[in-house]
Amino acid sequence: MSAVAVREEVLQLRLKGLRLPAFLAHYAALGERALAEGWAPIEYLAELVEVEVAERADRRLKRLLEEAELPAGKTLASLEPTRYTPPMRAQITELCRGQFLSEAINVCLIGKPGTGKSHVMAAIARALVERGAAVLYTTVAALVERLLAAKGDLRLARELKRLDHFECLALEDIGYVQQDRAEMEVLFTLLAERYERKSVMITSNLVFSQWDQIFKDPMTTAAAIDRVVHHAVVLEFTGQSYCAEQAERRVAAATKEQRT
Repeated sequence: MSAVAVREEVLQLRLKGLRLPAFLAHYAALGERALAEGWAPIEYLAELVEVEVAERADRRLKRLLEEAELPAGKTLASLEPTRYTPPMRAQITELCRGQFLSEAINVCLIGKPGTGKSHVMAAIARALVERGAAVLYTTVAALVERLLAAKGDLRLARELKRLDHFECLALEDIGYVQQDRAEMEVLFTLLAERYERKSVMITSNLVFSQWDQIFKDPMTTAAAIDRVVHHAVVLEFTGQSYCAEQAERRVAAATKEQRT
């Protein structure tokens, strides 16, 4: 093996050790291009660094999207702006910038079923991920089940620490927890653990005055609301159900077609 080949093999091993996969993948092709185009050494190095940074960002975004478990198709682009008032549209735009995460502010999306809460929360969550934030989107039902299993195995503290990795938890339908006290207790523990440290986004079909259906007794209900709302942005969704509107449009279209 020639001295050049040995040096190249050592270089490749060191790039692997330094965890610079883009350097490893592109240094040879970029080197040939640099020679052909007469780049200065600093230009060649700068180009390699740019490729490494770009590919690292792509890998991080891919990992964050996989971890987030976002529902497909619910993005800002697929929202119907006319369904929301100008003030709410402005709030949604501001939330997508992600400043509230650094202040551990919560977001409460309250309204009747079908008014667009889930879509808006998912769209905000995706925008946060695209800005590099670690987000988990899940139903309260699934999360409570996970926490109950962890508590049963005496590893609740470990599971809460794992969830602490996420800058924001996007929790779908907090009104689900209405029967089992054990469910209420682990959910309250989670909210208390994140209070003033990490953000939570929550959708609910129940207004705050009805949260006693979730947390059972007045003191626990008041404490839970305090931990969620103390530092929070509240988005209130009014109007007709989107599904109902779609059904009305289909009926109207069918009626018009029959008449013609």
